[in-house]
Amino acid sequence: MNIIQTLKTILTIIFVKIMLLNKKLHILFLSGWYPSRVSPQNGDFIQRHAEAVATKHKVTLIYVVTDENIKSKEQTTNLINNVLTKVIYLPKASNRISKFFSFLYTYLREINSIGDFDLTHLNITFPKGIIALYLKWFKNKPYIISEHWSGYQLPLNKSIGILQKLTTKIIVRYAKYVCPVSQNLTNSMIKFGLKGNFYNIPNVVDTTIFNTYKKKTEQFIITHISGMNNEIKNIAGILNTIKKLENYIPNMKFNLIGNNSKNYKNQIKNLGIKNIYIKEQIPHKKVAEILKESNVSILFSNYENLPCVIIESFSCGVPVVSTNVGGISEFFPSEFGYLIQPKDEIALEKAILNIYQKKLVPNKNEMHKYADENFGINIICKLYSNLYYKTLKNISC
Repeated sequence: MNIIQTLKTILTIIFVKIMLLNKKLHILFLSGWYPSRVSPQNGDFIQRHAEAVATKHKVTLIYVVTDENIKSKEQTTNLINNVLTKVIYLPKASNRISKFFSFLYTYLREINSIGDFDLTHLNITFPKGIIALYLKWFKNKPYIISEHWSGYQLPLNKSIGILQKLTTKIIVRYAKYVCPVSQNLTNSMIKFGLKGNFYNIPNVVDTTIFNTYKKKTEQFIITHISGMNNEIKNIAGILNTIKKLENYIPNMKFNLIGNNSKNYKNQIKNLGIKNIYIKEQIPHKKVAEILKESNVSILFSNYENLPCVIIESFSCGVPVVSTNVGGISEFFPSEFGYLIQPKDEIALEKAILNIYQKKLVPNKNEMHKYADENFGINIICKLYSNLYYKTLKNISC
């Protein structure tokens, strides 16, 4: 009888765990960055995480942002790829204290309006983590953190003030899990003095959109996609290199795509770069189209974590030349491109020429498979779901 009872207990536990693992949860996404009419591509990698989670769970995202062109609050609510997206626009505040309390009040009111939810998924620890902390302490809602910010890396972290550092320490400490997009970022956060339950989860790529279909073209197309911050992305160094490459690649075309790319028109004119396509904001599907037409995708950054454009390029079967910074090398098979040192324009030029001269010809199908198995929507959703269930039920999944 004891054996039968024990077997029944074991089977019941297994059944309960299976049921829990298939339960659809309601996840509240809070983010310090997110696409909006103010900045359409800001934090689009966070949007992709939310959309990946929404393939299995109910996701409500709340994002409050300042719009200097309005005089009173405005709000949009849309269901975007299964994510209930609530973006609230507030007019510019008179000072930082006023902005803080205005944002806090708006967030808490919107959170109260969505009804019950299971847990908070916080993106970017500070300052929105203050709200996640409040929800944990006063509403008994646990939270996990996804972290993408390169500001924890040296020397960038020297600009973080004492109050922000202390607050961040508390937010990280009380999170059930902290999920940086790379081990390098985890190490940077720990060295910065943050103590938490770290569990790395990388960025996500939609491998159905970013695929290996490629139109035939006689041009050799080089593409750079980023936020165009020269201090971080070293756009000036890229443009210097592109000008030199015109002497060796007669059929070359260069794509410079991202917010504020038009700010480099004077440098482009002074250098005399000829066949160049400049575009500030483009839809996600257009990014895929441009990458699929490219022969090589390049990044020349001084600081990074895990740029989405690299894994998107892999998914399209496009080789990548990138600087070896942040967590890039953790997810960069050597046969998929070249890693070089920051600010080394000669190495950037040589690597691109090697690809042009077909000294490196990666297998497109292998690249796509690697992207799907490591960054695909299904795997990222599974990883986050695993943590959600562990957080709520404290079970091993």
